[in-house]
Amino acid sequence: MPEYTYIARESNGQSVNGSVTANSQQEALTILASRKLFPLKVEMAEAAQRQKSYAGHSVGARLLAIFYSQLADLLKSGVPLLRSLDLLNKQATAPALKHVLEEIRTDVADGTRLNEAMRKHPRAFNELVISMVRAGEEGGFLEEVLKRIAVFTDHQEDLKGRVVGAMVYPILLSVFGTAVVTFLMIKFVPDFAPIFEQMRSTGDLPWATTALLGISDFTQNYWYVVLGGIVLAGLGIRQYVMSEEGRFVIDTIRLKTYGLGRIVRNLATARFCRVLGTLLRNGVPILQALRIAKDATGNMVLSRAIADAADNISAGKSLAKPLEGSKQFSDEIVAMISVGEESNNLEDVLIDIADNLERRTNRELDLAVRLLEPLMLMVMASVVLFIIVALLLPILLSSTSI
Repeated sequence: MPEYTYIARESNGQSVNGSVTANSQQEALTILASRKLFPLKVEMAEAAQRQKSYAGHSVGARLLAIFYSQLADLLKSGVPLLRSLDLLNKQATAPALKHVLEEIRTDVADGTRLNEAMRKHPRAFNELVISMVRAGEEGGFLEEVLKRIAVFTDHQEDLKGRVVGAMVYPILLSVFGTAVVTFLMIKFVPDFAPIFEQMRSTGDLPWATTALLGISDFTQNYWYVVLGGIVLAGLGIRQYVMSEEGRFVIDTIRLKTYGLGRIVRNLATARFCRVLGTLLRNGVPILQALRIAKDATGNMVLSRAIADAADNISAGKSLAKPLEGSKQFSDEIVAMISVGEESNNLEDVLIDIADNLERRTNRELDLAVRLLEPLMLMVMASVVLFIIVALLLPILLSSTSI
């Protein structure tokens, strides 16, 4: 059982402190009352230290998906919530998850509702999860909601994994290509400079070779300027992107970039539709669901369009019309949402839209990556070929002039 430290007053007014062992804070208060002590402060021993240790840690989505699924299975089997949390806490091996479960178990034992206990851990449970759990508690179908959250979390992680996995090879290829070119410019090209010195002084050196040697000299002698410029530019861009204006500009560029824009828009729209559909299916009011779903898009341009739509709904209008007016959603999606509203089946229509968009986007992403790989190889080959030709051209010109 956990240990609780306390500060209390005796009947004569004298302040005392100590510790008691109890199953919950409420039980600790009962023990102190039985000792005729008036508690001033009661908290779990070393709670502050544990909070400091894990405050900056978040729990992995895969671990949370397993937790949701196991908790749903236990509740469905008739195991009480407090007992279920105890069992899952004992099974947990990840320190961050174990800490969160201990805190939730303590709060629930003190009479706090599960969704309110989860709300105290925003790094672990987002607003979507908390809202769905609250709806499940109020509607009496908590285990069903937890199962849906588990499936939703796994699905989102799979989608994220596919997107990241598709970009790994192009990124590695670009890093490798940059490293090769940098090595050639710093170590290989300078060895040819003495050979071309006479042609350089007479002005007979081809422009390609002159440019190559100039770039090599600058890179070799002022590499710290290049590196510092890259670092400063990176920090400046990062600072700008973190601002609200910067995020909006970058998100606008991402949506309008040829080829990439459609993929970005479809992924963001799919996230919005899936989150909104999942929330509505679990009894969350539409205005609250829209507030949560707009943040799930990951794109400020679309988020603002959805926020405007929410304002229209609060005024008694439909969802489809303001989305159509924003020009950020395709006619096909707007039409499907309109049909869903008219047939009173909006949540199912939104889930179907998300499924279709994700399947389409996966195909487009795979095709884009397959096209990007040979394109990057061609660029790398062209750069290396330029270096080789620039170095061989003076030699060939010298041999033909003899």
